[in-house]
Amino acid sequence: MNDATHRQLVLIRHAKAEDPEAKVDHDRSLSERGRADADAAGRWMREQGIAPDLVLCSTAARTRETWAGIVEASKLGTVVEHDPRIYNAPAQRLLGVVREADPDAITLVMVGHAPGLPDLAATLQDGEGDEDVQERLAEGFPTCTVAVLNVDTDWADVAPRAARLRTVYTPRG
Repeated sequence: MNDATHRQLVLIRHAKAEDPEAKVDHDRSLSERGRADADAAGRWMREQGIAPDLVLCSTAARTRETWAGIVEASKLGTVVEHDPRIYNAPAQRLLGVVREADPDAITLVMVGHAPGLPDLAATLQDGEGDEDVQERLAEGFPTCTVAVLNVDTDWADVAPRAARLRTVYTPRG
């Protein structure tokens, strides 16, 4: 990879879903607040200039609906791969999915679940970023949180502590 190429990994936890007793977990849809938060996250991503080249999304209804809400608000449509390995996956499996991403993608978005996604963000960040941003990540990863990490390596070579945490955003629509 050209050293001048900087990649961006955007990790998004799904927005607030309906009551867990309402449906089988995989089929849970977004709540009203979840839809509002996804909309706010989409507007924020547009304002930040985050334009994904590839989206890797869990197959769960709430993750698909979260991304659809973000696209609706941001107009940032792109190729979406729905990957069943992301559904409720631990950080190590998610890292494997990232490593298999299209090497031509510069901005990669992953839409998934806790605790795997927040654990992945914590695992990848090098601890050298802005202290306030690191503190926000350490305080938790509520629904619809977006973590943006800068990566200076090919996706296939991403490793723990190999990314700079740039920002963490949690909308409350």
